[in-house]
Amino acid sequence: MANRIILVRHGETDWNKEKRIQGGLSNTPLNDLGRKQAEKLALRLRQDDIRAVYSSPLVRSLDTARAIARYHRLEVSIEPSLREIEAGELEGVTTSDMGRRLSELLTQHGVATRLPGGESLAEVQRRSWDAVRRLSRQHPDGVIVLVSHYFVILAVVCSLLGLPLPRIRRLRLSNGSISIISLDGQLPLLERFNDVEY
Repeated sequence: MANRIILVRHGETDWNKEKRIQGGLSNTPLNDLGRKQAEKLALRLRQDDIRAVYSSPLVRSLDTARAIARYHRLEVSIEPSLREIEAGELEGVTTSDMGRRLSELLTQHGVATRLPGGESLAEVQRRSWDAVRRLSRQHPDGVIVLVSHYFVILAVVCSLLGLPLPRIRRLRLSNGSISIISLDGQLPLLERFNDVEY
């Protein structure tokens, strides 16, 4: 399995700024700050021995991934399993209109409960963790970068650490952040979490 996997949350979009629910059906682009975050991320990761860059098919992740891949002369491979949770009827709704945070809604009725017209957190965890393990096996040497989204990365971290999914409510992940995991030993490691020091 890959020695290290760098999980990157895409840069900021206007919907992030407006606190709108931005799931797998919202193909919102990076805003000015998001593009700056992507470039700073790319410069920070420039010296790493990155062998492959994978991205969710959504443009906010793809553009972040392309900024990183450019410095390593790599093409970005699209991985559908890295797509954000399908929020269904809640796409585009502001958190203030909902009256509660999306993570609370996802966990209070059980992580297997689907959002109206969308997915459950448990489904997101299954597909994303399966993808991480599969891609890690495909790249046994060096570092790979996976550019994805809030709930996908947090679900992966819960899988890695053996945390029950409802604990996701206690975690926060910033736009343009880096989290680093290692799967190459007996004990999977979370080396870094939500790092935005660039």
